[in-house]
This record gives sequence, structure tokens and C-alpha cells, in this order.
Amino acid sequence: MVEMFPLKSADAAYGKIRGMLSTLGDPFTRIISPKEYQSFRIGSDGNLQGVGLFITVEPKTGHLVVLSCVEGSPAARAGIHDGDELIEINGQRLDGVDSEAAAQRLRGQAGTSVTVKLHRGNGSGSGSSIKEVKLPRELIRLSPISSTVIPHRTPDGRLTKTGYVKLSTFSQTAATEMKNTIHEMENLGVQSYILDLRNNPGGLVKVGLDVAKIWLDGNETLVNTVDRDGHMSPINMANGHALTHDPLVVLVNEGSASASEILAGALHDNGRAILVGHKTFGKGKIQSITELHDGSALFVTVAKYLSPALHDIDQVGITPDVQCTTEMLNSPKETLKGKSSVSSLEADSCIMVAEHELDIQESKGTAS
Repeated sequence: MVEMFPLKSADAAYGKIRGMLSTLGDPFTRIISPKEYQSFRIGSDGNLQGVGLFITVEPKTGHLVVLSCVEGSPAARAGIHDGDELIEINGQRLDGVDSEAAAQRLRGQAGTSVTVKLHRGNGSGSGSSIKEVKLPRELIRLSPISSTVIPHRTPDGRLTKTGYVKLSTFSQTAATEMKNTIHEMENLGVQSYILDLRNNPGGLVKVGLDVAKIWLDGNETLVNTVDRDGHMSPINMANGHALTHDPLVVLVNEGSASASEILAGALHDNGRAILVGHKTFGKGKIQSITELHDGSALFVTVAKYLSPALHDIDQVGITPDVQCTTEMLNSPKETLKGKSSVSSLEADSCIMVAEHELDIQESKGTAS
């Protein structure tokens, strides 16, 4: 007979469950409390009160790292960079703390503040540094789309229009806003597109697939899923009709993760886009989410995904067709009412590389 010992609190129960789940060796399989789950859902709705950090667990080390900062947010203004490791929040160590729990600590009522301690490695090999900053909490509006039209002169001297679209997160409204943006740009006579997924940490996978459908025709495979028994299942379009067939370049970097990688893989492997930038993050696992009776939620990794060309993305990432050097990786920092600043784009070397690739596509007549 097994003797049962009742747990004294919900926190104790969550702790026991976390202990059991940790034996699986998968940082993405986890349980989160009702407050944490509510915060998780807020992120997909597009608005929250916090400091504007996207964070994740680095699979190889288990450390909490910054994927990106919301442009203009307190975190961005404080100089926090993607790749920084979070060590403490308000003096509390983050050892063993998952990303949702850490995000919950960072969020709070606008007007309050939170102190974070970060570790930054030095890519030049000359050491690393510890940084502690006090961040004010504000209302963060996660509008997923910013866009503008870039005037572009082709090698033969013609003046054309390139539509620049930056997708910062795959929230619930992202696909609808993307459709509206493409319609607007088509009406403005745009002849080519740059889709910027740099520092986009992902979000709702279904939305990523819906965005891919905007650019593709027919019955193309968008992604393949592989279950724990190794069985692969393709997810295909059904008689799709792209909103535009103009040439397309997709910008990615090490902050492009999860649904960003699904979208980039779908557009690249189906011959729809050239990828420019830096190798992506490499999060290729899919979690099912089960809300429990007390409002908590269980995240369980149920599959991993492969690109349409069967490239394994998890812990590997996607290598672009054309690399950008480190100094070219910064995304535009200025946005105004959802419109990206043309002046800041002109200073972005990756945009120049993308425009060159669009010229090559046009000269070859490879718009698909």
C-alpha cells in the first residue's frame, strides 16, 4: 500500500509536478501557474504591462536568455541586447526558473519598476560583463506589423518601389494585419518585398502557417511534423492563392525562432523567397497546451518540425542563402504609428543586400 502525503499548497503541487517533468530532460515540457498562464495568453493578444523583453530557455544550457526587445520599450532604451543572459530579477536568482515564471516577475502594473541583472558575453573573446539595470514598467503595445515603401533604383536606372514589412511576433492578429498590409502595398504599386523576421521569437504556430499561405499558391507543404515514434506528417496548403507573386526576400537572424523559422523554411524551401541574414535560433519543437481546472496549464512537447525540404531545425537553425556580417544585424530602431522609418532602413546594410538580391531575381525573371 502506498502512503499518500497531502500537499499543503498549490505551489507545493506545482513544485512536485515540475520535478517529475524535469526528468524528461526537455525544458519546453513544463507546468505554469494560473498567473503565468494568464500572462502567456496576454502576450498572444498583443498588449501587456511590463518592460518589453522576449525571453526563452536556451536548450543547451538551460539558461534564460533575451531573444529580443520590443522597439522603444524600457528594455530597449536600457541597452539590453538579444543574447544577454538573465541572472536575477529583483535580487532573486533565476536558476531553474522557466521563461513564463521569469516573464511574470518582469510584468507588473505600469508605473512600477523592476531590477534585472544580466550577463553579457563578449563575442570578441575579451571577457564578459555583468550589468544591473532598473527598468520602469509601461504599457507595451505589441503591434505585430510595421511597414513602409522604400524607393529603389534598379541597376538599369528605373525607380521602383519595394515594400518593407517587419513582423515582430506571431500574435493572433498578425496574419490579418499582414494581409491588409500587402493589399495596401499592392495598391501603391509595390513591385518587390522584404519581409523582416529578425528578432521575431515566434508565437502562435498556426498564425505562422497562415502568414505563409499569404505568399504561396497551390498545395505546397508548409512544414512537416515528426512525433516521438518518428512518424512524419506534412501540413499542406489546400488550393492556396497568394496575394502577390512579386519577388520576395526574407531577413532572419539569431533572434528568429520557432514560428519565424517555420515561416522562413516554408517560403525558402518552396522557392518563394531568398533568405538573407544570419543563422536562426533553432527552436524546432511543438508543444500542446492543456489548461487545467485551476487555471494552470501544462505544456508538453509532442513533436518536432522539419522544413518542407526535411531540414531539421531544432538546435540547428536555418542558414540563410546570403550572410550578413555582425554589424549588419541590427533591425531598424525607429517606428512611427506602425510605419518603419525609411531613413533608418537606408542605414541597414542587410536591406541593401536584400535589394541587391531582389534585383537579381528580377533580372532572372524568377518571381514565383
